Amino acid sequence: MRSTGSKKLSVIALLLPALFAAGSALAADPVVGRWKTIDGDTGKPKSIVEITQAPNGTITGRIVELLNPSKPNPVCDKCKDDRKNQPITGMEIIRGMKAEGGGQYSGGTILKPDEGKVYKSKMELVEGGKKLEVSGCVAFICKSQTWLRQ
Repeated sequence: MRSTGSKKLSVIALLLPALFAAGSALAADPVVGRWKTIDGDTGKPKSIVEITQAPNGTITGRIVELLNPSKPNPVCDKCKDDRKNQPITGMEIIRGMKAEGGGQYSGGTILKPDEGKVYKSKMELVEGGKKLEVSGCVAFICKSQTWLRQ
């Protein structure tokens, strides 16, 4: 027959993983989630990007859905790195971003798959985290987009 003490230990052992999982979810960076990208030139929605945070704190983003693609299942034929000829849906486009505090992120890169170009990137949460200002720069030429939280 088990004692009450061992029953309590069993319950705690069962709950501990759930408590740790809940704690990690609460500790997620505010930028983590799904974002609708808006084309800076046309103002039209282009894709859904899911931003995640690695255990080391690095922020990455992956295209999870293309909205109205010009052709079915497009690949990044203009990419020059490990993403060359890979499907754009599922592709990691944000790499190596780091939180700077105050809703600002830098130190990473962003890929524009239709051009195959990789830009140095910065991001900033605005309007209470409802929008994300994303900019990409090559030399002194920068472009920016506003993404909407989903």
